[in-house]
Amino acid sequence: MTSSSALPARPPALRATPRGRAKAAIREESEQQILKAAESVFAEQGFKGATTAVIAARAGVPKANLHYYFPTKDDLYRRVIEDVCDSWLSRTGAFSATDDPAVALTRYIYAKMDLSRSRPDGSRVWANEMIRGARVTSDYISDTVRRWLRDREAAIRQWIDSGQIAPVDPRTLMFMIWASTQHFADFASQIRLLNDGTDYTDAAFTRQKRHVAEILLRGVGLSVPDSVDATTGASSAFLP
Repeated sequence: MTSSSALPARPPALRATPRGRAKAAIREESEQQILKAAESVFAEQGFKGATTAVIAARAGVPKANLHYYFPTKDDLYRRVIEDVCDSWLSRTGAFSATDDPAVALTRYIYAKMDLSRSRPDGSRVWANEMIRGARVTSDYISDTVRRWLRDREAAIRQWIDSGQIAPVDPRTLMFMIWASTQHFADFASQIRLLNDGTDYTDAAFTRQKRHVAEILLRGVGLSVPDSVDATTGASSAFLP
């Protein structure tokens, strides 16, 4: 499979009937079950080591069912990668130049760290794909991720131009945020070993989120606002 290959077209939408909706719900549930299993197997064994037989067994479905939804391992792997990144782009919020930079950046950092903790396998699969040279997902990154990143860079530049944050390279700032937040998933084993063999408690992880945000925001001349709750990532400044 080349990097420009696309997944096979999905079946046309089912009719809006109770039976059609039931079939669509079953399909969605089956796909999500397979994707969850695939994410953990790819994280543990890598692309080469993972097999669709092992993934099917982990998902608790016949191998034939897996291939009905995802004809090849490449198709399944690409879907997992895109699903992981889509969750990052949609669930972390899309800050803009009209937002308060301290609030927006803090909320983004907290949300990325929450995702690293709640979906560590996804972060590891993404990291492994980047180490492999993004052979399967280079087109997705060059299109979807690049467009999202350019919008965030534009917002950061406007904050700089208006004197709201210190002058920095916007892309480097985003890279530093990604590296710092995803570290808690990709290097969880290292953290655990250096933390006396234990994982962070909820309270300890909340403190880590605050520390990371403080370090990153200090680099652009900002402070972490108290209005952003590190336990949820919610900010009173964004409430209706």
